[in-house]
Amino acid sequence: MTKPLDALTHALLQAARAAGADQADAMAVRAQSVSIAVRGGALEQAERSEGTDIGLRVFVGQRLANVSASDTSERTITEMAERAVAMAREAPEDPYAGLAAPDQLAPDWDVDVLELNDPTAAPTPEQLHEDAARVEAAALAVNGVTQVQSASAGYASQEIHLAASNGFAGGYGRTDRGLSGVAIAGSGAKMERDYDGDSRIFQADLRSAEDIGNSAGQRALVRMDARKPPTGTYPVLFDERISGSLIGHLLGAINGAAIARGGSWLRDAMGTLVLPEGLSILEDPHRPRATRSRPFDAEGLPTAQREIVTDGVLQGWTLDLAAARKLGLKPTGNASRGTSSGPSPSTWNIALTQGSATRADLIRDMGTGLLVTSMIGSTINPNTGDYSRGAAGLWVENGEITHAINECTIAGNLRDMLRAIVPANDARPHLAHVVPSLLVPGMTLAGA
Repeated sequence: MTKPLDALTHALLQAARAAGADQADAMAVRAQSVSIAVRGGALEQAERSEGTDIGLRVFVGQRLANVSASDTSERTITEMAERAVAMAREAPEDPYAGLAAPDQLAPDWDVDVLELNDPTAAPTPEQLHEDAARVEAAALAVNGVTQVQSASAGYASQEIHLAASNGFAGGYGRTDRGLSGVAIAGSGAKMERDYDGDSRIFQADLRSAEDIGNSAGQRALVRMDARKPPTGTYPVLFDERISGSLIGHLLGAINGAAIARGGSWLRDAMGTLVLPEGLSILEDPHRPRATRSRPFDAEGLPTAQREIVTDGVLQGWTLDLAAARKLGLKPTGNASRGTSSGPSPSTWNIALTQGSATRADLIRDMGTGLLVTSMIGSTINPNTGDYSRGAAGLWVENGEITHAINECTIAGNLRDMLRAIVPANDARPHLAHVVPSLLVPGMTLAGA
């Protein structure tokens, strides 16, 4: 018989107390997923998974340990607790370890307003197969596309429950529906590929298979006959598909764990300009139908809107309880965790201020430079912000796209790059990171 998740976390806490833990928290996750891939109109791969994972974190004084399992029997739960307590007793003391105080916990929440769970029936494997086949067919219908490397459709649902000996208990569910395709244009040594895809919480919000397949095909065609760019300093426009990675580097640099150990290029940037004046970054963990929305964090603290950057000025770090204690600050409700690990700071949904110019306006005004549409690999120094990545995209000459580019490297320093960015107005509002195309006026390109 399948046990309710709240019953599992309750049993874990009871077992931890019986084994000698002073404090404990427990997490239970039940998930199922189905994915279908087609190739040449036939089923290429079908995967289905389902299961329940449980995790237990125990504290013995200021010592802690974390254990996890996928077996939910009473015997396993008892053994988990005994093993965790034994491990904690041998662990070094951590002066910052411990659960939240009762007055720090989320007092109440309304999961329904977040719309994290699509109530409609899950798609059948046959429906997923049909959707993937439609993606493939739409891509192959694009003149010049010679094959489709992959076309896939998937569905997943997940239930999460968290409980702790400080009195917190809560849970919620979420769903995910996805479609994607990778198209190849050309043949032999002149083949080029590109992709498109969509992932939504609600089936009704998902883009059509035909739109995704056609877009993947068109993008592959644009990359034909690619050349290397000249070496020099040029403006670089990061396409909206990848521009979120730039803001992601900023978010990683203000992670409280990195700040506490002094390993961040923004460690001394609190209260200073990190973006151009007029640009802000807002975090909103309560945005409906967004993949990183949640009513509380992994330590039971309330989540809330906060301004990470206001008018270009950095306002604060991203903190879980431990990082906040190390830095002598208040936690921001940003703890994230899985069943097999303890909490760590993480950001939720964020949005960067959009500009007034379109992507086409920025291309026209950038003169001669590179529009980056994909990147591979990275060399980023977390202490200095020095940035170097392999890139591919489209060359812009006198404000017009002229040909495709590959096999080049773009380099700069993140502090300088972010201080100079010019945003377009093309961000997709449903994404967890709502970031438009970003123009960096000058970067070093290494090509031919």
